[in-house]
Amino acid sequence: MTEHSKPDERHDSTGSSGSTGSTGSTGSSGSAGVYDLVGVGIGPFNLSLAALSDGAPGLRTLFLDAKPAFSWHPGLLLEGTALQVPFLADLVTMADPTSPWSYLNYLREHDRMFPFFFSERFHIPRREYDHYCRWVAEHLPSCRFDARVTELEWDESADAFAVTHRSAGGAVSRVLARRIVLGVGTLPVVPEPLRPLFTPAHAGRVLHSADYRTHRARLAGLNDVTVVGAGQSGAEVALDLLRHQDGDGAGGPYVRWLARTPAFAPMEYSKIGLEHFTPDYIRYFRALPEERRERLVREQWQLYKGVSEETLGEIHDELYERTIGGTEPRAALHPGVAIVGAESDGDGYLLTCRHTEQDELFEVRTSAIVSATGYAAARPAFLDAMAELVDWDDKGRYQIDGDYRVALDPRVSGALYVQNAELHTHGIGAPDLTLGAWRAATILNAVAGRTVLRVPERAAWTTFGAPGVTAAGMTDAVPAVVHP
Repeated sequence: MTEHSKPDERHDSTGSSGSTGSTGSTGSSGSAGVYDLVGVGIGPFNLSLAALSDGAPGLRTLFLDAKPAFSWHPGLLLEGTALQVPFLADLVTMADPTSPWSYLNYLREHDRMFPFFFSERFHIPRREYDHYCRWVAEHLPSCRFDARVTELEWDESADAFAVTHRSAGGAVSRVLARRIVLGVGTLPVVPEPLRPLFTPAHAGRVLHSADYRTHRARLAGLNDVTVVGAGQSGAEVALDLLRHQDGDGAGGPYVRWLARTPAFAPMEYSKIGLEHFTPDYIRYFRALPEERRERLVREQWQLYKGVSEETLGEIHDELYERTIGGTEPRAALHPGVAIVGAESDGDGYLLTCRHTEQDELFEVRTSAIVSATGYAAARPAFLDAMAELVDWDDKGRYQIDGDYRVALDPRVSGALYVQNAELHTHGIGAPDLTLGAWRAATILNAVAGRTVLRVPERAAWTTFGAPGVTAAGMTDAVPAVVHP
């Protein structure tokens, strides 16, 4: 249930394009010129925090992003694609449905309320979600674009974080903040065997799905395109390429879809199954030993890396049309396949693949490769100046508490928070848009030191863990069965 981002798959994966920029909002506290909160990156998650903090009494905020304007997964804003979360999972509604920055108010401001009502949509077009977020970002006074953060350090003399940012024109500014929230998004992941091909010489023919829309027309004119990755992005790219074939399938590229997963499986979307994307499950997951958390994330791939049933159905329908009259489809679907080698081969590429269950090797020759292989959190370069003040875990990742605060050296009196960098500590809900407003409200309350927005104590019918045992592993005083 993720938009990685999504997106692969329901999540905010490009929250801020690495380094980022924004301006001040209402209220003030502490020393003059010192912000209460500076957010680095303006993707949906930090934009949610900016929207929820707008007008909060006593808080002076600033959000910075390197891009010239808000954009969300521009390479995958294809016609006909929709969010995998309901429209209520907008920037604010799950935490504050009265906010003027809700999707419903966006519809009202754009005179689209009646058309939306008649369309009976629960899952909105991805392109409209991007437009909605741009509308919010353009109207929030705390959001400043064209401000690439180049350095973050702890200034002991000011007892605050110093944030240095630069505009595209070269102007350099420095601001101070008591608290920082990193929402710098995630970076595209490419399988090791394909990485040597990601060079300028192969640009436009070997690419990550994040850049698919840019090279879409060129790919549609090739003879053979291989899509790698079984998630929503891979499915959408494969479907789009199929639709570029002529009605009888004669024109357009041969479409090959490869995936490591044992099946092209639908996203878990049952009502009870979706309760894994609640604060209740996060609290349970956080209390588990690290090795169990690591195993669970791997095992739960179908909860956040599956494909919507609608998209799988559309792919099947396209293939059905191609086979009318006994015609063979110019397409192939291969699950359970790992790429173990890749090299340039004349005017195309040679992939060496291994079927994981049969342990058999085979080769594929193709004209182009689209790696729809997801995203992962990465440490931003601007953090290098204070890297020694961060208490990293043994794998070099942030150690994060229940308020999304990063463990820092005791010499740092300020607080550093992260968004969508806590998959290893908080579980599969980390990149999920459904939890975006709830997490932002949790951070906002921690930053303010008071309850600015009430968050629910319980959100799921499911009891995760043994009845009567708290997240800390101690016997709870409440009855074992809360909902009879």
